[in-house]
Amino acid sequence: MNNVYDVLAERGFVEQVSDEAGIRALLEEPITCYIGFDPTASSFHVGNLVPIMALAHMQRHGHRPIAVVGGGTGMIGDPSGRSELRKMMTPEQIQANLEAQRAQLAHFLDLDDGKALVLNNADWLTKWNYIDFLREIGRHFSVNRMLAAEAYRARFETGLNFIEFNYMLLQSYDFLHLYREYGCKLQMGGNDQWGNILAGVDLIRRVEEATAYALVFPLITTSSGAKMGKSAAGAVWLDSEQVSSYEYYQYWINTEDPDVGRFLAMFTFLPLKDIAALSKLEGAKIREAKEVLAFEATKILHGEEQAVKAREASRRLFAKGGAVGEGVPTAEASMDDLTVGIAVTELFNRVGLCPSRGAARRLIQQGGAYVNGTRIDSVDLVITDQDLDGGAILLRAGKKRYCRVVVL
Repeated sequence: MNNVYDVLAERGFVEQVSDEAGIRALLEEPITCYIGFDPTASSFHVGNLVPIMALAHMQRHGHRPIAVVGGGTGMIGDPSGRSELRKMMTPEQIQANLEAQRAQLAHFLDLDDGKALVLNNADWLTKWNYIDFLREIGRHFSVNRMLAAEAYRARFETGLNFIEFNYMLLQSYDFLHLYREYGCKLQMGGNDQWGNILAGVDLIRRVEEATAYALVFPLITTSSGAKMGKSAAGAVWLDSEQVSSYEYYQYWINTEDPDVGRFLAMFTFLPLKDIAALSKLEGAKIREAKEVLAFEATKILHGEEQAVKAREASRRLFAKGGAVGEGVPTAEASMDDLTVGIAVTELFNRVGLCPSRGAARRLIQQGGAYVNGTRIDSVDLVITDQDLDGGAILLRAGKKRYCRVVVL
C-alpha cells in the first residue's frame, strides 16, 4: 500500500510539514494522528471537508484518526484568521454541536471499535487548575515567540483579548495529552493553524523529550477567489436538514471549470488515474467530469441512493423539456394562499430562492426569474392556482437554482 503521505501530497493536501522525511518514515507504520474542529456550529460545511477527507485517507491507509471537537478551546475561541473575538458559547451549546458533528463525521470515518475516535477536549482541559496549568505548561512558552505567530500578530491592530492569548497553550496541551494517552505523533490542520501546531510539537519535545510532527493543508479557494463552502444561497452545510442532497449535488456540479480536477482529487476517493482522464475533458464534455465530481461527493455524504436521485433530478431539470424529478428542493403553499394569489417576489423569498423581496425584485428586473419555465417580465406578477402544472409550480432563480412548490 502506498505511503499515505505521498497520497496526500499527490491529491493536494500538503502545504507545509515540520519534517518531510521524518513524517514519511513515521507513516510507514500505523500511527495515531489528530485534527481539531471548531464546535461553534451544529453542522460542518464544505469548507471543513479538507481536514475531514484527510482523516479519511489516513484511516483508509491503516492509521487511526482522532477528531478533537473543541469543547474546551471552543469556550475561549481561536483568534486565527479572525479580526474580532469569537462569540462565547455555553457548554450546553457546545455539547449539542459536538453530538451533531460526530454524526456527520461518521459518514467519512469508521467509528466502530475505536478505529477512529471523536473526543471532546473539555474532558481534559476543564479539569486543570489555572495556577497548576501555568506552572506545568505555561512555563514552556516564550511570550516573544507567541507574539511573532501570525494568528496573534494579525490581531494587534484590532486588539487581542487575553483570553484568546491562552489559546495556543491549550491547543498545544491537547497535542501533549493525546501523545501521552493515545500515542498520537502527528497533528494536522489548516495552514492558519501552523503556529499553533508547531507550538504543540515543541511542547512535546520539551516535556516528553520526544519527536512529534506537523502537517498543514492549503486554505482552499475557488479559481475565482471565492471561499470554499459558500453558494448563492449561503453556506453549504453537511447537515441534510439544512442542505438537501440535491442542493449539495448542485453545489459540486456548478464547480468552476479550472477547479474540477483539483476538487476531484481532494473531495472524492476516485483513483488518480481516473481523475487524470476526467481532467483532460474540455468544452461541453467537462460537464461529464463535473457530474462525476457531484455524484461522488454526494455519495460519500448522503449515500449512493440519494446521490442517484440527485443526479437524475439534475439531469431532468437541465434537459430540454425534462420533467421535474424526485430530489428537487420542495416548498409548500396552501391552496387558500394560491386562490387569493401570492406576489411573485414574496413567493421567491418565502421558498428561499431569494433572501428578500427586494432581491427577488432585482432578480426579475435582471431577467433571471422563471415560473414553469417561462421568464417573469413583471415584478407585480401574482402567482395563483392557475399556475399549477401537474399539482406543482416550478420556480427558477438564475440558470441552476430551482424550487418546486406543492399545495398543502
